[in-house]
Amino acid sequence: MTIATWAAFAGASAILLVIPGPTILLVVSYALGGGLRAALPSAIGVALGDLTAMTLSMLGLGALLATSATLFTALKWLGAAYLVWLGVKLWRAGGRLEAPPRAGAPALRMAVHAWLVTALNPKSLTFFIAFLPQFLDPRGDLLTQMATFEATFVILAFLNALGYALLAARARGLFGRAERVRLFNRIGGSLLIGAGLATARSAP
Repeated sequence: MTIATWAAFAGASAILLVIPGPTILLVVSYALGGGLRAALPSAIGVALGDLTAMTLSMLGLGALLATSATLFTALKWLGAAYLVWLGVKLWRAGGRLEAPPRAGAPALRMAVHAWLVTALNPKSLTFFIAFLPQFLDPRGDLLTQMATFEATFVILAFLNALGYALLAARARGLFGRAERVRLFNRIGGSLLIGAGLATARSAP
């Protein structure tokens, strides 16, 4: 794996992670209700959930690579279409971030809840299967590539969730303004559409 490939993956992952989704809504809810004490447990739960979902997705990708290069190429095309679809859907989303405060939950419960929401979300599994092939080189050491990508994504996911939790604990008004959420959605949607189109152009 080249540094350029890793940097492209890290950059794309960071952009995608910052777009508010179900996991971030949960983290923000706990932070709004529990303040700073909710930040670390919920962020740890998110990281563990992404680790679980990504590992399951990678096992499936590894089996697919071992079976057929043609199927792997087809998956890249489907992945490109999926990214464009996600982008269009995000562009059309509303301007409200529904995250009602959740107060009184113990740290372990917050961590487990965040882990379950992240790991058991079918969209997470589908997303990883669609996203990862764009950066994998079938001719290289697959295990090393997957381990590097997984570690990178999990660390970024933890930092992103922690950042959202700290921000929510300090600035509740940020998540109540429709124009800011709408801007998030439109920027994120545009980036997803661009990533999907770029993937379609690069797929053999």
